[in-house]
Amino acid sequence: MAGKTGNVKLIEQFQADGIRLMFGNPGTVEQGFLDAVEHAEGFQYVLALQETVAAGIADGYARVTGGPAVLQLHSGVGLGNGIGMLYQSLRGHTPLVVIAGDAGVRYDAMDAQMAADLVAMARPVTKYATRVTDPRSLLRVVRRAVKIAMTEPRGPVFVAVPMDVLDELNDEPVLPTSLPVTASAPPAEAVTRAAGLLAGAERPLILVGDGVAVAGAQAELVRVAESLGAEVWSVDSSEVNMPASHPLSCGQTGHMFGERSAAVVAEADAVLIVGTYVFPEVFPVLGNPFRADARIVHIDLDAYEIAKNHPVDLGLVADPKPALAALAAALSGRMTLRRKRAAAARLAARRAEQRRAAPGDTTLERFVQELARQTGGDLIVFDEALTSSPTVVRHLPPDRPGDYFLTRGGSLGVGIPGAIGAKLAHPDRTVVGFTGDGGAMYTYQALWTAARYGIAAKFVVCNNRKYRLLDDNIAQYWKERQIPAHAFPSSFDLSRPDIRFAELARALGAEGIRVEKPEEAAAAVERMLAATGPFLVDVQV
Repeated sequence: MAGKTGNVKLIEQFQADGIRLMFGNPGTVEQGFLDAVEHAEGFQYVLALQETVAAGIADGYARVTGGPAVLQLHSGVGLGNGIGMLYQSLRGHTPLVVIAGDAGVRYDAMDAQMAADLVAMARPVTKYATRVTDPRSLLRVVRRAVKIAMTEPRGPVFVAVPMDVLDELNDEPVLPTSLPVTASAPPAEAVTRAAGLLAGAERPLILVGDGVAVAGAQAELVRVAESLGAEVWSVDSSEVNMPASHPLSCGQTGHMFGERSAAVVAEADAVLIVGTYVFPEVFPVLGNPFRADARIVHIDLDAYEIAKNHPVDLGLVADPKPALAALAAALSGRMTLRRKRAAAARLAARRAEQRRAAPGDTTLERFVQELARQTGGDLIVFDEALTSSPTVVRHLPPDRPGDYFLTRGGSLGVGIPGAIGAKLAHPDRTVVGFTGDGGAMYTYQALWTAARYGIAAKFVVCNNRKYRLLDDNIAQYWKERQIPAHAFPSSFDLSRPDIRFAELARALGAEGIRVEKPEEAAAAVERMLAATGPFLVDVQV
């Protein structure tokens, strides 16, 4: 409507798309917009003390709700602070809509204070990046960004919104963003061919990623896996793509060393890849890790990822849910009785082998055991525990979609803000964020945001006084290069001085305690769960 500035119309556009929260850290060039936010009904600004924290909370919120979520950053300096966390969102396909202001189009020629090419800065860590330069296209561009963020493969997008564009009167209509439906099924003949490639396998294997979770295809995946009697390995996976306690679920291939993934797939004579790319390690195998005679079928909505690094026999650009449902039906008709019996035997063997690891008696082990017992497993876990993650998932297996979210993308600091975003998305659920002592200190000021808004998320710092993952990785580095083991670099050590996480939490407005002995675990869990506000437990590992 006429008479409203772009500042007001931008908020109305977000509201038309069902967006009620915006996460950010303010700056001068956004002051008119933030003033309008202050007076907007039904729209709330969630303040973080640094842009990385705001980006982490927004990422967690978008992941749990399915997005979109809006993140406001301050010009070039704020965008620079948030880039590491935006890389995490890019790799994890989080549907974030990131906006940042600048002084104005009229000042472009001046090369003045804080001038920067925001689009060029954002482009490497977003799916789409642009700048609004005319007030008459503000809402059109924002709708385009929302559509791109929410269209498979999802991902963060960036829109630079100059102050003078927002200050102008805006008569654009406010309309809900049109989102395309991408739930496409593959042609019947392609499904038949896929079934033919997989049905005769003696050593079938399935590799999955978060495309399964986004599609809600967990049940269909289980049917295909059980039909084939195939082990299922998670590759680029941070959510529940298959119940972890299912006997065919084998956990993660890993994200560091390609040799581990190569060992997983080395003997497979047929491989089904669904909703992921292969392989995402930091140090991948450069050659083809699959058997020369292995038959490879890849299902994904992202055509770019199919055969990106390694050839496949059949690539299906399709939604995993209808594709897997059709494949399960086709396998039933295609597999011989002997193959079906062999698949059932493989499933039975996995079920017989399935044993929960004998519980240890470390302080962390006892703490997570108690958390599982006192909650009955009914909670949302945001897991950045890294080297302590095996302990977490042993007692809190990721079985139900929406109950578990794992760090992804490689940047530290997602555990605390991610749990805050998850709690904002589900205020009625118990949300616990696990992080390490190293990761916690990247974004510890997020506790202040939790305290400010009364966000009663719980946080557990798995405190081993070091960057333990770096210890593990350099040990592998020494082994590969025949370097004798020796003392770890002092730069990996966090023990001097001791970080008092509970005291820091209290200084930021959250409650906190330290747990040093296994016998303290039960009472600590009880106190944490009873807390009505944010609560942090520093568990000595």
